[in-house]
Amino acid sequence: MRAGFQLGVLLCAGLYSYYAFAELSWLSSAGRIGPAFFPRIIGLALVVLSAWSLAADWRAPGEGVPGGWRAAALLALLSGLFVAALDVLGGLLAMIAFMAAALAVFNRGRWLQNALLALALPAGMYLLFKVWLNAGVPRGLILPF
Repeated sequence: MRAGFQLGVLLCAGLYSYYAFAELSWLSSAGRIGPAFFPRIIGLALVVLSAWSLAADWRAPGEGVPGGWRAAALLALLSGLFVAALDVLGGLLAMIAFMAAALAVFNRGRWLQNALLALALPAGMYLLFKVWLNAGVPRGLILPF
């Protein structure tokens, strides 16, 4: 079952990558980075990582993650809460809250590391999208950024 799921993820990643390479343009009409920049990188990373995971599972079958369904359901719940919080908290605060909650659950006992990651990664993503790429980041009701 696990190998079938990973094969399905690999298939979806391949279709996503095909769409990113075939349908989206690499550069905009102004010669700047276009809408295919991140989808192509993410698509290739998804294909490589899911193929690696599938190969690793075929080499050592039966070594599953204990509580895998519970962890997947919890991550899905946290992701849903993150999407719901985007309009209320805004992009930056929602990312910080999501990272803090996910790391508290999946990286227990490392409070300093979790706090640094929960602050640094969202701040870096915010600066990347807002400052460098000049892309829109959801604004919240609580803070104007």
